[in-house]
Amino acid sequence: MEFNVKKLASDAGVFFSRAMQFTEEKLGQAEKTELDAHFENLLARADCTKNWTEKILRQTEVLLQPNPSARVEEFLYEKLDRKVPSRVTNGELLAQYMTEAANDFGPGTPYGKTLIKVGETQRRLGAAEREFIHSASINFLTPLRNFLEGDWRTISKERRILQNRRLDLDACKARLKKAKAAEAKAAAVPDFQETRPRNYVLSASASALWSDEVEKAEHELRLTQTEFDRQAEVTRLLLEGISSTHVNHLRCLHEFVESQTNYYAQCYQFMLDLQKQLGRFSGTFVGNAESASPAAATSPPAVAAATLPAVPTIPVVPTIVGVPNTVAEGVLNPNEVKPPASGTRRARVLYDYEAADSTELALLADEMITVYSLPGMDPDWLIGERGNQKGKVPVTYLELLS
Repeated sequence: MEFNVKKLASDAGVFFSRAMQFTEEKLGQAEKTELDAHFENLLARADCTKNWTEKILRQTEVLLQPNPSARVEEFLYEKLDRKVPSRVTNGELLAQYMTEAANDFGPGTPYGKTLIKVGETQRRLGAAEREFIHSASINFLTPLRNFLEGDWRTISKERRILQNRRLDLDACKARLKKAKAAEAKAAAVPDFQETRPRNYVLSASASALWSDEVEKAEHELRLTQTEFDRQAEVTRLLLEGISSTHVNHLRCLHEFVESQTNYYAQCYQFMLDLQKQLGRFSGTFVGNAESASPAAATSPPAVAAATLPAVPTIPVVPTIVGVPNTVAEGVLNPNEVKPPASGTRRARVLYDYEAADSTELALLADEMITVYSLPGMDPDWLIGERGNQKGKVPVTYLELLS
């Protein structure tokens, strides 16, 4: 117990002495041992790496998990060394709601069928998001976090030790400077005319004492200088390791970009597939009017318009040269339409399309067809020609060429 108290008192004295010296340095009242320019550059580079790594880490966490409450929960689980429970993504939750709604509305209805298809795509998007978050967390966030909690803590610890060694070195330099000044003052030529020879004896004794103090201060300075140089070398090696950290973080960044690229490519492909599935049912949205309003079946013209929504209807227009007025009963017959003298374009088919009826033209991916529009047509459709075949085609399935 006595040893601990003495050590505590000694450590407290050293702490206050260093604090006073550090304050005097800040006020310009004490000399400071300066580090070389290369060492200062290494320190600045390490601080810059630490600061930007923290910012990139925090913002990446926000990107992967925008919900702050969820981030706090994951942080607590991580600190408690417990496995983070699996969490449903927003896409998967939306897919669940859409599936349940389709079951309530009727999975056989057009709206129910569409909800099921969109819900399945949302489920696949949510699963892709979960995989991306997991991959980014392992390949990118974990290395950054390991640097901040491992390497950087070691560097900070060694830098604090170096700072203490420098303060001890400066204190020894100041002590040696004071001892030499006192020795020089005591070694001044005494006044032999002094009536009391006792003063001469005291002066000679003081000079000898200060000489011993100077030797002791020089010995302590050599030891402190050795410890400072050794600690400076250790710290320098750790700071030079920042270059290896940059190389490691660069590799992790490439893996993060690759994971993000794969994630967005999957999302794009999922949406393309969904667009293909919904494109062939582009006119079924009006079809609900037939089942929802049975009374509409009493009017034959209205039923015809409802059961053939994919066939654009146009109003009766005056006869145009090259375009006969064939809007009998409001239905366009592409086989009776002649292409205009000008305004035709070539188009490349993006993906396969199945014709819903005889008025439409089936398409194959990457084939070339001729397309043109007619007055009063639905802007989402064009007339397509391939050899002797002719029919309506959806614009979203085409890439128009010049």
